[in-house]
Amino acid sequence: MKYSKYFGQTKRDQKQYESKNQTLLQKAGYIDQLSAGVYTFLPLGLRVINNINTVIREEMNAIGGQEILMPALVQKELWEKTKRWDLDVPFKTALYDGKEFALGWSHEEVVTPLAKQFISSYRDLPFAPYQIQTKFRNEARAKSGIMRGREFLMKDMYSFHIDQVDLDRFYLEATEAYRRVFTRVGLGNVIYLTFASGGVFSKFSHEFQVISDVGEDTVYVSEEKKVAINKEVYTDEVLSELGVKKESLIEKRSIEVGNIFKLGTRFSQAFDVTYADAEGKKHNPVMGCYGIGPSRVMGTMVEVLADDKGLVWPKEVAPYQVHLVNIQAEEQAQRVYDLLQKAGVEVLWDDRDLRAGEKFTDADLIGLPLRVVVSEKTGDRVEVKARAGGESPIVGMEEMVKMVKKGEE
Repeated sequence: MKYSKYFGQTKRDQKQYESKNQTLLQKAGYIDQLSAGVYTFLPLGLRVINNINTVIREEMNAIGGQEILMPALVQKELWEKTKRWDLDVPFKTALYDGKEFALGWSHEEVVTPLAKQFISSYRDLPFAPYQIQTKFRNEARAKSGIMRGREFLMKDMYSFHIDQVDLDRFYLEATEAYRRVFTRVGLGNVIYLTFASGGVFSKFSHEFQVISDVGEDTVYVSEEKKVAINKEVYTDEVLSELGVKKESLIEKRSIEVGNIFKLGTRFSQAFDVTYADAEGKKHNPVMGCYGIGPSRVMGTMVEVLADDKGLVWPKEVAPYQVHLVNIQAEEQAQRVYDLLQKAGVEVLWDDRDLRAGEKFTDADLIGLPLRVVVSEKTGDRVEVKARAGGESPIVGMEEMVKMVKKGEE
């Protein structure tokens, strides 16, 4: 893609926001704020989100998840069955005929009656539908860029099981799948499985917390066990149960990027969902739910991976793999562009008529994994530089392709 034709380019005069992710993402042309907590994802930003979604889909599918897409407009009667209509979280609306609805902020009230249609026998279980969908929450404080939105993307999966044993089995599989997701998007070294309150559902839920000074949560980290404990359940009783000594824990700030819950039978009972066991006896399925916010993950990646020059994207989620910069030498740049595309490499070519310094500054700001430079200095060769740092060798065309393809592995 030629950058001169790109919709949503870098901004020289971008204002500084409270959150680094909003400032950098707007300055680099990834997002645009419509109002607090409400954003447009521009072409670069949408490519990142789509790549994050691809990673999530692959890992959810690998443990048996099946993707669906549920409505965002949910009628009042469903929320009343679970006593969640009167919460201050949802945006509510009334249609012309007076019927009341809420925009979905969570989808237990939709997926449970949906699942009821397909459950009669124990042979129908387990299954785990999921979606990646826009959610709406009436956030009182939407001041953390795309990490805390009023309209945002969420992957929410719901599993249905014959009993607690089967839920526990799948729950462990989901936990490991979440670890793989966060490792693939570049957060594996800073993320902790965190014990948190299970509310009315179970003793614990589990959060995936990324250590960051800008985080809103306080957690107590065990480096030895690679786990953390949320401040809300930080008691002597919990420490004893987990086999963790207080003196070994370090207090840190963190950002929650995912959570998983054991829901039990609260929702299956509310909607009278049952299955018949081998003897014909009726039971309520036991449920679990599993959430990841792709847009929240994207904002978190900026907070913890960006440097003083701009964004730094891991290869799995970068909008393009190569940022091609030509300093004059347009014909040579065209040959490089065609060669990389033929090799199956996604390239963003800065073909604008600007000074070298401006192009290099924008390349650092945009943050693609590799920069390839063509100029009079390089002749019939090219300079290859990793955004994360290191040497900048000048190599021939074949060697460049090998380096780029190796970087994609």
